[in-house]
Parts: sequence; C-alpha cells; structure tokens
Amino acid sequence: MPIPKYYEFFAPVMECLKDEERHSAKETVEYCASYYKLSAEEQNEKLQSGKTKLSNRVGWARTYLSKAGLIEKMNRGVYAITNEGKKAISDGCEKITYEYMTRYPAFVEFVKRAFNKNGNQTVEEAELSNDKSPEEMLEDAVTQLNANLSEELLGELIKISPYDFEEIVVKLLIKMGYGKPEENKDAVTPKSGDEGIDGIVSADKFGFDSIYIQAKQWKPESVVGRPEIQKFLGALAGQGASKGIFITTAQFTKEAIAFASKQLHSKIVLVDGNQLAKLMIEYGLGVSTVATYKVKQIDSDFFNEDV
Repeated sequence: MPIPKYYEFFAPVMECLKDEERHSAKETVEYCASYYKLSAEEQNEKLQSGKTKLSNRVGWARTYLSKAGLIEKMNRGVYAITNEGKKAISDGCEKITYEYMTRYPAFVEFVKRAFNKNGNQTVEEAELSNDKSPEEMLEDAVTQLNANLSEELLGELIKISPYDFEEIVVKLLIKMGYGKPEENKDAVTPKSGDEGIDGIVSADKFGFDSIYIQAKQWKPESVVGRPEIQKFLGALAGQGASKGIFITTAQFTKEAIAFASKQLHSKIVLVDGNQLAKLMIEYGLGVSTVATYKVKQIDSDFFNEDV
C-alpha cells in the first residue's frame, strides 16, 4: 500500500501514546508501521533527502499533534500525551483527524502561518492542497523546477554546433572528476579523421587510463539503436580501448541498452538526454543559481549541553 498521508498518522500516534507512557520518536514510527501493516520495502521508501518517507510523515504528524496541544515533547526525541490529548481520545483515537484538530485555536493559527500567508484559504482547503509533508512538497517543487530546466537545457544543446556539443560533454566529464583540465585541454578530437571517437578524457587524475567518448546531438524524442552502439564498440576496438561512454541528447532503445550491458571486454556506459541534463544541473554546467533556500532544524545537542 502507499505510505499514508501525514495526517493519516494522527490516530496511530495517539494510539501509541494513549498508555500515558513516554515513547521515543522511533517507537512512534514503529507503531505506525505496524498499525498500517507496512512492508519492509514500504518502510524503507526514501525521500531525496535520504530520510524515509514513513519517519518524515510520522514526524510531521507529531508536530501537528503538538501544535494542537494533544501531545508534548518531554525531552530529546521523547513524547507523551497531554491532559488535553487524554480528553480528545476519550471516545476513540480514530476521531483525531485534521478536521477535528481545527477546534484548537493554536493549531489553526499554526496552519495559517505555515500554508496561508495571505489568508485566502480556509484550514480545510489547506489540508486538501497539502496532503504531503512540507519537506515532500519542497522536494516536489525542486523536482518540477529541475524537470523544466532539463527540457530547456536539451533545447539549447541541440541548437549549438556538434563540435561545441562535444566540448560541453568533455567539460562535464572533467567537472565530474575525470582527470584535470590541463591534462584534457585537447580532449576533443579533430573534426575530421576522428575514427568514430569524439573525445578522450583521463579515467583518473593521474592519467593511468582513458575513456573514449561518442557524443551524438540528436532531437530529444529520437532514439539511438543497437547499430550505433555496435559502431562505437568497433571504434573502441580500433583504438585498443576498453572504456567508452556514449552520450546523447536523445534516448536509447532497450536493444541498445541490453547490447552495451553484455559486453565483457569493453565497458560501455550510455548516457541519454535526461541523464545528461541532470548531470549538467548537478555539476553546475550551463546553469546558474538564482535562489538558495536553507532548511534548518533544531540542534538538540545545543540544548543538552552543559552551560
């Protein structure tokens, strides 16, 4: 089953704490996993940040319950139910929903501050539009922005000359740590007589080995088939090379991918347009940063130091 939404963890968190004992954050997560009978695979599903989606959503459930005054954080990572929480669950934890908690002014004020700066949404509308945790919404926004940026990058890459495209590919590999710029200043092969090889870069910073490059600048919707990879393999053999990377703005067919993966004597890595754009974004090539947002959290060690 899909991981429940963060507000669907309100009831199980309250169930966990209703024994009036103190429970760690980890215990609440484990209880929620058992409550919904989540598989090990589901429990380990991760966000881009590396946190598990389960612990992230249970964490936000605890935050919201705290804002409503139903639970409280006793000390570092330890929670307990409050007197108000005991009253709330007097006739069952299942009634602790997002809508139920809107009866608490502190909770309503928190939601307005978090999601409704302009005051043009009701709390219920905020709930419906924010069924993911804030961290997930931020990651989704970054993913969408990067997807749009990837399309723009590919659009620019197919406009430039083939030789300029080859130079960009080499610059990217150097940024990724394949050799030093001064050692690879002549990495792009001459326009004529390249024998099917568009560039050569050092496989390491000491230059012990080389990676041979094939760079194809085709429309993003076009495909690269097995015959092209076979030609590249032949070009590698002609150079006595064992490592090659085929980079394109297009896509690879399943046959091309399968053929490359089966080679025993030559290692061929295939990089399609989507991956190329992602790497350019990751390594800051052809893109610039327009805004930086810092997400911070409480430093628990700071508040537990001996003053």
